[in-house]
Amino acid sequence: MSQPTRILLALVAGLALGIAAASLGWADTLVPISRPVGHLWLNALEMTIIPLVMALVVTGIAATAEAANAGRIAARAIVTFIIMLWLFSALAAVMVPLLLKVWPLGADAAASLRGALSSAKPVGTVPGFGDFLVGIVPTNALAAAASDAFLPFIVFTLVFAFALTRLPAEQRERLTGLFEALRDAMLVMIGWVLLIAPLGVFALAFTVGAQAGVAAFGALIHYILMVSSVGVVIGLLGYPVAMIGGRVSLVRFARAVAPAQAVALSTESSLASLPAMLRGAEDLDVPVAVSGVVLPIATAIFRATSPAMNLAVAIYIAHWFGVPLTATTLATGLAVAAITTLGSVSLPGQISYVASIAPIAVAMGVPLAPLGLLVAVETLPDIVRTVGNVTMDLAVTTMIAARGPRSDGFDEGDTLLRAS
Repeated sequence: MSQPTRILLALVAGLALGIAAASLGWADTLVPISRPVGHLWLNALEMTIIPLVMALVVTGIAATAEAANAGRIAARAIVTFIIMLWLFSALAAVMVPLLLKVWPLGADAAASLRGALSSAKPVGTVPGFGDFLVGIVPTNALAAAASDAFLPFIVFTLVFAFALTRLPAEQRERLTGLFEALRDAMLVMIGWVLLIAPLGVFALAFTVGAQAGVAAFGALIHYILMVSSVGVVIGLLGYPVAMIGGRVSLVRFARAVAPAQAVALSTESSLASLPAMLRGAEDLDVPVAVSGVVLPIATAIFRATSPAMNLAVAIYIAHWFGVPLTATTLATGLAVAAITTLGSVSLPGQISYVASIAPIAVAMGVPLAPLGLLVAVETLPDIVRTVGNVTMDLAVTTMIAARGPRSDGFDEGDTLLRAS
């Protein structure tokens, strides 16, 4: 049985037994036992977030800079990817609050869930616009990290990462290797914590089931549909991108991308879908000099749905806990979502979920405790993520190919492929 399946079963069992315990009058006895167990597991998960985020951002920027140096096609692809990541994050910042206004989580269900996670408090307050601008640049990076001021901390990390790319090769490689080792060590620690995830999720779910009742099931379904809708919209946008930007017909693109979508649906892996995407690009007459450069980079550093769906999760939790979604709050979440995406794209699903969403939640002043429950139902949204990513990867590849090589018919991408 896979780990995601065990975690999901632990969630269902915990909710069901918690509801049963409440109906039998045992909740007052058992909840004081389950609550600290669940939050102890959450604390173990959260302790790795700050060093992991710094390592991911530094290694992600280093990998992006290295890829951009591969040639003009690679650089063009990376610029396109970054622009789209910010645009899709902005789409989520507008779309999800509107959806929640049209179809909100029931007030009684939200109140019950807040009561079940009563120890989950907002991790901070979001400043006004003026203070927000002043506070973007930290006076002390370590103090920013210690106080969970994620946006200033990430700004410092970004500047540091770009400065690292300007160092001589030997120094750059030495520092990048250090942060790669830090990243890998944090991933090992998170892997250890996730080994006991079924126990932690069961304890959290038992508490929620005992205090929120059957409303918890409805809330989880509402969450899945709300977050998945963002990924569905982005995936569907791949078709007009291919039609308008890539100048291919709807039917032709749909036929070319369908095999890659089928692989993505069954494996939940963009990397596993790469061979099918390359065949789809061939069917669309995309030159190998383009598809052979753009698609591998896309699977390595570009996931179109990730920042938008990660931001959607944080917005949903804010709605759940009544955290005001001001323009500053959304702008903060948008920036952190777009920036941290480059570093976390190659992580396993559950680790990526925690590492990607926790910084956004912290920056927006949103409680982290619900992530311990929501990670258990990530399987369906993760399928939507992967299918949307694969669709947009191939669409963007056709768009870059449609722009053509330089006027002399030769591009650095050709040099890269011939050398390999």
